[in-house]
Amino acid sequence: MRVVVNLTRCQGYAQCAFLAPEVFRMRGAEALMYDPEPDDAQRERVLRAAAACPVQAILVDHVDDKEAAVESATTGPAVSARTAAPSRTAGWPGTDRHDAAIEALRRHGRIVIVGASLAGLAAAATLRREGFTGSLTMIGDEPHRPYDRPPLSKQVLDGWVPASHTGLPRADALSVRWLLGVPATGLDPAGKRVHLGDGGFADYDRLLIATGTRARPWFNPDEAALDGVFVLRTRDDAAGLHDRLADRPSRVLIIGGGFTGSEVASACRSRDLAVTLVERGPAPLVGALGGVIGAVAAGLHREHGVDLRCGVTVTRLEGDTAGRLRRAHLSDGSTVDAEVAVVALGAVRNTEWLRDCGLAVGDWGVGCDAGCRVFDAAGVVTDDVFVAGDVARFPHPLYDYQFLALEHWGNAVAQAQVAAHNMVSVPAERWPHLAVPVFWSAQFDTNIKSVGVPALADQVVIAQGSVAQRRFVAAYGHQGRLVAAVGFNQGKWLEGYQRLIEAGAPFPPGLRGVDDPADGQPVAAQMPDHRTRIRHATVAVTGHDPSERRAGLLHHH
Repeated sequence: MRVVVNLTRCQGYAQCAFLAPEVFRMRGAEALMYDPEPDDAQRERVLRAAAACPVQAILVDHVDDKEAAVESATTGPAVSARTAAPSRTAGWPGTDRHDAAIEALRRHGRIVIVGASLAGLAAAATLRREGFTGSLTMIGDEPHRPYDRPPLSKQVLDGWVPASHTGLPRADALSVRWLLGVPATGLDPAGKRVHLGDGGFADYDRLLIATGTRARPWFNPDEAALDGVFVLRTRDDAAGLHDRLADRPSRVLIIGGGFTGSEVASACRSRDLAVTLVERGPAPLVGALGGVIGAVAAGLHREHGVDLRCGVTVTRLEGDTAGRLRRAHLSDGSTVDAEVAVVALGAVRNTEWLRDCGLAVGDWGVGCDAGCRVFDAAGVVTDDVFVAGDVARFPHPLYDYQFLALEHWGNAVAQAQVAAHNMVSVPAERWPHLAVPVFWSAQFDTNIKSVGVPALADQVVIAQGSVAQRRFVAAYGHQGRLVAAVGFNQGKWLEGYQRLIEAGAPFPPGLRGVDDPADGQPVAAQMPDHRTRIRHATVAVTGHDPSERRAGLLHHH
């Protein structure tokens, strides 16, 4: 039995924790934890909990969600899926409008998914649900079938759930040819062939790129190799870090105060381990939520005993003669003695295998249109190569068609479902990926949930609740329009803000009479300067006649 909770939907009503307490647990007011692979003896309780969930967030033995897929595809500015979705969704089994080529593809085609990930599995499930009966191959560089990553920094590090018990449902029931532990090393779009690390290859009629991201390593390889230095991205990373934390190190150093670093700090403090977190910015989470709400996060850390060092960086890790981590040197001249260091400096998109294949690929990800079709280097979409999940960079109409790359669980599922549908549909029946970004984090028994894109905002206002009580909703605006909202233990309100964002509502939002704050005046959001960019691949254009004009990517090292 396998369980997934779509925490982008969960609003913390806790019915599941009452009905199946051995599987679902509430931390604090709203932070839900669960066992992804409970004993089959719990099945009846889990099914009752799933039926009782007011928002139907509990998925038992499946990961695809047809209703969510329709909503992602049909919800846009001032449009609701509840009114816009057709009575019979175009392109699903039962429709008779597919042309002969699409019908042949559905019956006998070859689809290859590179990336044995959440996005890859969601796409595979959608393809089978929509009637694709052809060959389906999934390629993954890890030896494991798809597993759920969010529990790794929460339930696994807490010691409640083993890392091996995070497998995603339906991986065994989709008639997939698995090529695991074999990375993709190259792509030939003209020949429709994926090259593999073992010298083999996989031919395709349609390709989905879902290679996601990996943890950014420590910059010094010798220091990264010290015993006690970890990153956290994979199941094996989590298992190794859990075992080391079980040995009760004298102090854990966390380098980076983003969501992963903050969740690791929370897990360590729940085990009563001494923790020092070093963040180069003025506060944790400042890159995603800005300085105003970052300051609230900083308060959470300090209230729970974290030694928080902001505005400094780790310049060097020092080991003993046996190669074990012993000390970190900071940019302010101080040192921190630690036996374990967790490097949480963000992620690197897995695009190197696509270098020089002619597609729009760089450190920023894989460029695509709103239908998940990949651009070539000249910006022209292809019809047989699609992308979904953390590695995708796509335009969103709600945000002035800016290209977004989102490392969110909900986005990976919704985008994969749209991509899979479009792969086996004629152009007139394809969907756009219009889902409003939603993500969550559980830290120090606090549920932090966001809708929209806070990083694009220039102002923020406390729209509901109390910052002092750590129960509030912060609304984010850009040039007079609502673009995001973040709740601390206020998940039940976020769906309403999502609808306002979709409708292009003004900022500040005109809410009255629902948990009004004492002072609801907008202030500067204190976002980092987004004009400072790392140099990525750029493009050189050649030729003079329109028939000769070509664009080529220039990679900088």
